[in-house]
Amino acid sequence: MAEKEIMFNQAMEQLEEIVRQLEQGDVPLEEALTLYQKGMELSKVCHDKLQSAEKQLVTMMNNGKEVSVDVEMDGTSK
Repeated sequence: MAEKEIMFNQAMEQLEEIVRQLEQGDVPLEEALTLYQKGMELSKVCHDKLQSAEKQLVTMMNNGKEVSVDVEMDGTSK
């Protein structure tokens, strides 16, 4: 993806717009495929940024001693 330094909130806004467009159902197939691909790329950007933030928080919360934290998809930890 060309937008390597996109901010998390910008990526989420773009992803929400793509979802809105695709949910309307009146997008031509070729454009829908392009939107879907961009949406998947944005989803990965968001996922990677969240994982990075989680690692930083875990490190800070444990006084620099990194520990493993299992996080469920709903955001709760085990």
